[in-house]
Amino acid sequence: MKTVIAGAGPTGLLLAGDLAAAGADVTVLERRREESNLTRAFAVHARTLEQFDARGIAEEVIATGTKVSALRLFNRIALDLGSLPSRFPFVLITPQYNVERVLEERALGAGVRIVRGAEVTGVRQDDGGVEVVTEDGGRHEADFAVGADGAHSGVRRALGLGFPGKAVVRSLMLADVRLAEPPEEAITVAAVGSAFGFVAPFGDGWHRVFAWNREHQVPDDAPLTLDEVRETVRRAFGTDFGMGECRWMSRFHSDERQVERYRTGRVFLAGDAAHVHSPAGGQGMNTGLQDAANLGWKLAAAGAGWAPAGLLDSYQDERHAVGRLVLRTSGGIIRLALLHSRAARLGRDVLAGLAMHLPAVAHKATGTVSGLGIDYPHAPRQQDVDLGGTRLYELLRAGRHVLLGPGAPEGYADRLVCAPFERCVLVRPDGHTAWTGTEGDVPVALRAHLGTPR
Repeated sequence: MKTVIAGAGPTGLLLAGDLAAAGADVTVLERRREESNLTRAFAVHARTLEQFDARGIAEEVIATGTKVSALRLFNRIALDLGSLPSRFPFVLITPQYNVERVLEERALGAGVRIVRGAEVTGVRQDDGGVEVVTEDGGRHEADFAVGADGAHSGVRRALGLGFPGKAVVRSLMLADVRLAEPPEEAITVAAVGSAFGFVAPFGDGWHRVFAWNREHQVPDDAPLTLDEVRETVRRAFGTDFGMGECRWMSRFHSDERQVERYRTGRVFLAGDAAHVHSPAGGQGMNTGLQDAANLGWKLAAAGAGWAPAGLLDSYQDERHAVGRLVLRTSGGIIRLALLHSRAARLGRDVLAGLAMHLPAVAHKATGTVSGLGIDYPHAPRQQDVDLGGTRLYELLRAGRHVLLGPGAPEGYADRLVCAPFERCVLVRPDGHTAWTGTEGDVPVALRAHLGTPR
């Protein structure tokens, strides 16, 4: 199976690595000619780390960042991540380029080709395949194509798909700076009057700063100075933390948008090409990576010829709903963080503080932000389990379904790994439960989820 993926960001690279590991011929088209060491994303949540664990790269990614066991949303309201039901009860703070480096090394090692300076301008498809055209006149034929090429996706435009939504926050300032007097907490948030500030460490001496001034909202291309960032941070926190050297600054606006269809024939959209939202809660990169984890094994199954009817359509069914949830969640957080009046902010803090003391509310909130609480209607997340000398997520590194309990009937060795267990559970390659039942029902379940045996 040949697959063309537009975009060499985290989403595209994870997907490319998964498909190549499954034997596909994969080409990644990246519009940037050179790799960038600048990034907007910096949070890797627990569910994403579980996906990395299922690929044997979690520890390598963790070594690049800082573990944070509480995620502050605004003022004194924070999510306690220390009791998450996972091997990774924290959010990892690390620049996106560290994640991209690990994923790129994995993809290249599996045989992926990355073509840089190749911006997608056209997509043509029929019943036999798809052709992706790039700005330089290149033509790339494949069985399937995936647009993981960001909010301004060339693939999405070529398909003629709308991207409905609106701006949530305008004139948000970003800066990577060195601080002479960094805050004690790893993640620090404050909103006072018309100013909002957020500070998080990269772990290498640099800090990421978000700043927003309600009274000075200008176009994205308006000049930005470090003095403006300092002043806004000072108003929000009462100090600028000794802000000194700056390696990068940018002004941008944050949108809430989602495409209606993640699949158009042989072409799929993933990551920011399919959905964008506010940076609140650090959901963007993580949601895209989960898109890739969901789509990769389904495309591999189609390429191998055993995909059950409707499997590729289930990508839309499962991931579009998650994208919509993330838009609501991140949008709610940013709106609460930027409340204007002092009375509204006080009411927010009191009510949110009381709510977070309710176990059910706290569990729901941490599960949604960390990704651990996001299930699919017929496929809940499967927690890692000890299998006596190995773990479930170590078995998932084969990129196949895992059948816990009995041995499998003959004919499934190319798509199934088996391990003894006290119950009968069929786990998908993305770590979601496909089926639970009795040993006698195993043959029927395997035919339903893995197709006809060979």
